[in-house]
Amino acid sequence: MNQPAFKVKRTTNAAEFTVSELSGAIKKTVEDGFGHVRLRGEISGYRGPHSSGHCYFALKDDRSKIEAVIWRGVFSKLKIKPEEGMEVIAQGRVTTYPNSSKYQIVIEALEPAGVGALMALLEERKKKFAAEGLFDEARKRKIPFLPRVVGIVTSPTGAVIRDMMHGFMERCPAHVIVWPARVQGDGSAEEVAAGIRGFNALQDGGRVPRPDLLIVARGGGSLEDLWSFNEEVVVRAAAESEIPLISAVGHETDWTLIDLVADARAPTPTKAAEWAVPVFSELANQIDELTHRLKTASRRSVEDARTKLRAAARGLPRPSDLVALPRQRFDATERRLSYGLLANTRELGSRFAAVSARLRPNTLLATAQAARARLELMQRRQSASLHAIIGRHRTDFERVGGRLNPEPIRYRVKYGRERFVSLTRQAQSAQARVISQLRKQLDANGSLLQSLSYHRVLERGFAVVRGTNGETIRSVEQVQPGMSLHVEVKDGKFQVKKPAPDKAASDASSSTRQRPKPGSVRSLVAERGKSGGGQGSLF
Repeated sequence: MNQPAFKVKRTTNAAEFTVSELSGAIKKTVEDGFGHVRLRGEISGYRGPHSSGHCYFALKDDRSKIEAVIWRGVFSKLKIKPEEGMEVIAQGRVTTYPNSSKYQIVIEALEPAGVGALMALLEERKKKFAAEGLFDEARKRKIPFLPRVVGIVTSPTGAVIRDMMHGFMERCPAHVIVWPARVQGDGSAEEVAAGIRGFNALQDGGRVPRPDLLIVARGGGSLEDLWSFNEEVVVRAAAESEIPLISAVGHETDWTLIDLVADARAPTPTKAAEWAVPVFSELANQIDELTHRLKTASRRSVEDARTKLRAAARGLPRPSDLVALPRQRFDATERRLSYGLLANTRELGSRFAAVSARLRPNTLLATAQAARARLELMQRRQSASLHAIIGRHRTDFERVGGRLNPEPIRYRVKYGRERFVSLTRQAQSAQARVISQLRKQLDANGSLLQSLSYHRVLERGFAVVRGTNGETIRSVEQVQPGMSLHVEVKDGKFQVKKPAPDKAASDASSSTRQRPKPGSVRSLVAERGKSGGGQGSLF
């Protein structure tokens, strides 16, 4: 008999889901049910951005915790970066992560949970930088007394830069270079840090001069408005600056971390400009005072030296007294020297007479013959040695000469000749190109000289008037009565002479200028100005 098949009895009619279907349904339910939320909590487990650029951490309070993620594109736009233990208000959407069956919040905006959180974060950063020694007074430098170039990092459109420039002009004008940067909002901290590092990167003697002093300036505002100057990138850029830096951020009651790391902190931007350069009038008065003191001190020093010189001169003996005793000693020595010479001559004469009696010519002849014999012996030895050396060198030369071949020398001569011909052609070609370039440049300069020559102006109807010594006449005041003038026009030169003044015309009026006579220089200049539409002579 056939056995009946085994049948599974269904005990329920509930729908079956796959794991992926259930996870997707839960994900949709959570996202539709909550959407965008604002969540307050403390950051926990933050270790910085992942290698992918995303950030993963958790938000917790005293009883619960939720996972959080910030995508790379959102993280780069955040004004406040997450830090471990920081209490924040996160805005984003709640979703799930099916791979691990957990829910999380994808953060799209992040802000501190009130001013108290900002102050706590500020104090934490302050302790961190203080522990690194960035606030030590020993590392701060002195502000230069009279900087030639002042670099300012600030917004170029605000009232701060106008007030600072007004302060510079009222005290002592200086060369001011402004590095434009945003001082509030996203990316402002990076722009301020870039301005500080950019000024330090300038080289001495470059196209843009390197500043002797830097000023980071911004007007007053709330803690949130000034937060860019509390960022780590700005603080470290100010600490690394090789140029002395003045912080002028906010009003006198405001303070930021850059104030603590800067070499000096000004209460206002205008006060920073006053600190940067001294008052010009005070410098002039100080120079005058120092000049007067220098003259007085120099005069007093000269008078003291003159008094000391006179006193020392009175204490010195007379020149005749100084040389009297040496002169007496010299006379005594002179007398003894003459007697000594006579005695020495007599003694040497007696010695010579005694020796000359023992001198014979045979002794000199024997000495000369012995020297001649030694000389002949040395000559024979030298000749034998010379013949031996010559023979040895001749043998070496013949042995080496047998191995010599003139072909390498011929090849080198041939190669050198070909190389010389090639270089000669190249030199001629290069010379032709250089001459062509110089000829073009000369033609261009000639054209430019011709276009700038005053002869072109003469062709338009003007005239050049010169005096007797060749000087150019530029005013009628230079022309004296009876003076000969040389007038140059387009097609030649001619000579004119100013007539003597008319006595009747000169007595007519002493306060008004005399009308130029026909044919005079003034008449020619006036007629030339009228005919040219009101334009006078070229000179």
